[in-house]
Amino acid sequence: MIETFDDRERASQAAADAIDSALRRRLDAQQAASLVVSGGTTPGRCFEILSRSGLDWNNVTVTLSDERVVPESHADSNARLVRETLLTHEAAAASFLPLVDPLAPDVGAVAELEQSLRTLPFPFACALLGMGEDGHFASLFPDAANLPDGLATDGSALALPIATAASPHPRVSLTLAALSRSDVIILLVFGDDKREVLRRAETDEQVADQLPVRQLLRQKRAPVRVLWAP
Repeated sequence: MIETFDDRERASQAAADAIDSALRRRLDAQQAASLVVSGGTTPGRCFEILSRSGLDWNNVTVTLSDERVVPESHADSNARLVRETLLTHEAAAASFLPLVDPLAPDVGAVAELEQSLRTLPFPFACALLGMGEDGHFASLFPDAANLPDGLATDGSALALPIATAASPHPRVSLTLAALSRSDVIILLVFGDDKREVLRRAETDEQVADQLPVRQLLRQKRAPVRVLWAP
């Protein structure tokens, strides 16, 4: 079921509130928590709100759902976005695990990334994701040759290198097997075109295989809250 908001400000506030609550529950349960966030323009306002939350950020580790394999100084770096918009104010006290080496990015370093990811507190308290008009989430694009591995909820891999015609940069993405190891997944989506993609993913069997987000919505390991605004 899609939760509909009148505007993006209200949807962003709802997403921030949901993440705050999820982190507090996990911190209460095990005194440490991890949060997965996406890049792009959609989560920006949510990050700004969340950065001022009075959480015990010292015991929170933030990581990314996906990343372009570029230096962190690059304008397309998701890590740069997160550092500049989320890891500020109170949230500056959080730890951060980037998916690529900020100075020497290498798509071949996924094995080392896997080891680092396995040191995080599991399950993730929350995964905040977005969605593209092609139905991709994280960097699990429809044309990725290894998409079946990325969407296998019973797979052992937590991250994969991704090549897609939709991006000029190679990418690294968490798998659905990793993302579904979350107490809750928040899918924050804006715009009428993406609302139609969600409708197709939920109801149109003929195009289902072309829309990776369908697998996210249908998996049973983690509850998914879909927050949408025009």
